[in-house]
Amino acid sequence: MNNDTLQQLFTPAKLAELLPPGRADEFFEALLGDAAEGAYDIRLSFKQYDPSDNTLEFRLELHERPGKCLACNLTYGLPEVFSRHPLLNIKGLVTEIDKVLGPAAACKEWRLGATRQASKALHQIPLIISLA
Repeated sequence: MNNDTLQQLFTPAKLAELLPPGRADEFFEALLGDAAEGAYDIRLSFKQYDPSDNTLEFRLELHERPGKCLACNLTYGLPEVFSRHPLLNIKGLVTEIDKVLGPAAACKEWRLGATRQASKALHQIPLIISLA
């Protein structure tokens, strides 16, 4: 397994299938009662495979919505919220990632890392998956 092979597996289209663009609206509808109140869209991206500890790193990218303020929202507490929220269903997402990997690897454990601010309009939450 290498990063080039994984990039071919986890294309932008496949990542959007795994975490559909409308999921953020569903999340904000449940959380705030109105999807229009949400400050960001959530996208999944593939970062890398690290052979030294046999992990995959994906990112939950929080993209600021037009006219909203991502920096004004409490994104630093989100890893804990995201890890438990049934609409985001990170456990189910990891199960789907495992299916995409096929017999090449198996997802053993996962965790969400701390929120990182890539820019004012983009925050990222690492999804680290340990492989068996």
